[in-house]
Amino acid sequence: MNPAEVIAQTQRWLELAVIGLNLCPFAKAVHVKRQIRYAVTEVTDAEALLTVLRDEMSWLAQADPQEVDTTLLIHPLALTDFFEYTAFLRQADHALRKGGYQGMLQIASFHPDYVFADAAPDEVENCSNRSPYPMLHLLREDSIERAVAAFPDAADIYERNIETLRRLGHEGWARLWAGSAQ
Repeated sequence: MNPAEVIAQTQRWLELAVIGLNLCPFAKAVHVKRQIRYAVTEVTDAEALLTVLRDEMSWLAQADPQEVDTTLLIHPLALTDFFEYTAFLRQADHALRKGGYQGMLQIASFHPDYVFADAAPDEVENCSNRSPYPMLHLLREDSIERAVAAFPDAADIYERNIETLRRLGHEGWARLWAGSAQ
């Protein structure tokens, strides 16, 4: 595993899908300001990842929000099975609460095989949360509140993403990546 390549592929995904398709209207600002921390870990199991997650939550909570607003904790070797990953999310939320970060941080989930609970595995809308590697996105609650206040239709993001991805379809999603091969 080459951490620099993992970060490069993650940034490409962020630029093409998340920002390029406007799946998250809040991502562009932190990307342009270089306020995203890309933390790549080589751990291979859930227990070790939980330790890294705790450390990363502590680090982000203490960091200056003007310098680092959010963290993508990328774990390419751990929890590659989506069902194991989703089971881990309960442990991650528990660690957030137990660490005293509730109300301060949130965890968003991304995985190459992401499937929403109410969707079939082959539905294109799952792509909104499909990333090149399994990752946990640590967000500051204050930043979320400011972004939602500035974006009047924040509650409609999920529905708009479904519409965007359905219009694009699986073929369009594949062309997006094929057309950007480096």
